[in-house]
Amino acid sequence: MPSHREKIGETNRRDFFKKAAAIGLGTALGRVPFSRADEVMAQVTLPKGPVPRRPFGRSGIMVSTLSLGGMFDILNNRLLLAKALEWGINYWDTAEGYGGGRSEEGIGRWFARKPESRKDIFLVTKLSPRKGVDDFTSRLDESLKRLNTDYVDLLFVHGISSIRLMEDTMAAWSQTVKKAGKIRLFGFSTHSNMEDCLEGAAKLPWIDGIMFTYNYRLMHEPRMKEAVEACHRAGIGLTAMKTQGGGSVKSDSDSEIQMAGRFMQKGFTDNQAKLMAVWEDKRIASICSQMPNLTILAANAAAAAEQNRLSRADRDLLTRYAEETCGDYCAGCGRLCSEVLAEKVEVNDVMRCLMYLHAYQDPGLARSTFGTLPARTRSLLTHLDFSDAEKSCPRKLPIGQLMREAVTRLA
Repeated sequence: MPSHREKIGETNRRDFFKKAAAIGLGTALGRVPFSRADEVMAQVTLPKGPVPRRPFGRSGIMVSTLSLGGMFDILNNRLLLAKALEWGINYWDTAEGYGGGRSEEGIGRWFARKPESRKDIFLVTKLSPRKGVDDFTSRLDESLKRLNTDYVDLLFVHGISSIRLMEDTMAAWSQTVKKAGKIRLFGFSTHSNMEDCLEGAAKLPWIDGIMFTYNYRLMHEPRMKEAVEACHRAGIGLTAMKTQGGGSVKSDSDSEIQMAGRFMQKGFTDNQAKLMAVWEDKRIASICSQMPNLTILAANAAAAAEQNRLSRADRDLLTRYAEETCGDYCAGCGRLCSEVLAEKVEVNDVMRCLMYLHAYQDPGLARSTFGTLPARTRSLLTHLDFSDAEKSCPRKLPIGQLMREAVTRLA
């Protein structure tokens, strides 16, 4: 039986691995004794070279394989933007809704101070489809003003769950703003019903780019593989997000800790390994990652620049872990659970809020996102019967319990 001291040591070790994984630490631990953990945690490993680039679909525009996600307040983060550019990260992603426009304003201040850098940046922003295209032109103009630029390289319609939103009217509008020189490329992002959206997009010649949830969990699903291949053949530029595969249920398993320890001994973290798994798919032009501090930025850039290849055993470990924890993860197939409910609730959107809470460990983002959900959706969560939705869920998630947790912790 382990002694009290041994139990404390094991708890500390588990906490250390979890903290190191959470910040994406790029330092190789190797045989560093646990007594030096704080010293190692304080270090930041810098990338050994620039982040490589890949063509963005049929456009041929070369973009960094790591994209700087702007879902945070970057008004005062000039150093982070400077380092991103220094390390070769030329794909910068933001949205009108991030920080109530403050993310766009932060990038705009950068361009005001460094106007010569605009030509070096592949700049992306997003508009939520609140009213179709009726107010898109005015909202795009407002984004351009905040960004302090005349154009964006790629405009996404933000967070669609049905390809119907991208059909004829949207196509005509995108061509108009392209001709006006306000955007170069057009597409959408999606967190829900991704396979449906990708398969539909492959048939629409006006879709230039897609950002979608893609990670070590989803990349082996047969239908996802087919949908990605269809878009690749159509020449659509593909950006992966949510690449860490964090779920709506907090997983704290022994296999998670063992996996983190194994990768650290090889010189990288499990966070970096998950990025590497996605980069091995050459159809993915870039990974969009929220990197709100230099530690995470440096760790991710180091993983991209060094292009450490995962061994077969490493890939098998990730696959095995994904299988063991599949019941923790909402795969975004919201249509299956939402369609069987007596009243319409976008279960997938609520699951995303819980993911921000549990996997991102960002209660502020979780609450703010939850607050944007329709008031009727939030009012239904505590008393609607979700038993049919649970029966339809391929991963057997306790949907009713999770919906009630969302209200309790995020309302």
